[in-house]
Amino acid sequence: MTTVQEIQRAVQHLPKPEMDYFRSWFLTFDQDIWDKQLEGDALNGKLDALADQALLDLKEGQCTEL
Repeated sequence: MTTVQEIQRAVQHLPKPEMDYFRSWFLTFDQDIWDKQLEGDALNGKLDALADQALLDLKEGQCTEL
């Protein structure tokens, strides 16, 4: 099994073109994980309190236009 330390060493030795590819791949990979987590949290109601507070703030005029 590969350890994190082995992965770190391998990444440190990548030539620039491969590092650029890896960086792009990892960014997409990480964003996909984040999106799935956020979607799951929304479906499970974990964000409901935040949405309720935002709507209350809007109703009470405590928001500013961007």
